[in-house]
Amino acid sequence: MPRSRSALLAISFISFALIGAALYLQHAKDMLPCPLCVIQRYLFLGIGIAALAGALSDKIRAGAAVALLAALGGLGVVGKHLYVLANPGFSCGIDPMETTLNKIPTAEFMPWMFRAEGLCENATDGLFGLSIPQWSAVWFVLLTLALVWVVITARRQR
Repeated sequence: MPRSRSALLAISFISFALIGAALYLQHAKDMLPCPLCVIQRYLFLGIGIAALAGALSDKIRAGAAVALLAALGGLGVVGKHLYVLANPGFSCGIDPMETTLNKIPTAEFMPWMFRAEGLCENATDGLFGLSIPQWSAVWFVLLTLALVWVVITARRQR
């Protein structure tokens, strides 16, 4: 299972690095996160924590499965975000979702990371030709595929 464990460690590292990139864009480039961006941060953290827990324990398949659930949730959220961008006028702006997200204890204790302040339809700033939600979609797809591989190979190795 060393390959599966290494894959989970890599997945965890990538997930945490993506959170770091999001914080850089927020604080250095003044790109305010919208409610859907914040939910994606939670899901990337879920992937990272579950993958790390699975890699550090003998529960590789269970950790990968939990991380896979977070990745699939991320695909759903980023799909909605891309829908919002593709359909101007459809907003998730200042609404009950933002208010609810900003009252979660993690948003109150770590507003620099989890406070939603932007509008979803404004997330069009590009980086290497793709918007930030498009990059998020790419990473959720890649992480989902990697986690499916870990779940399948961990099953075979037992």
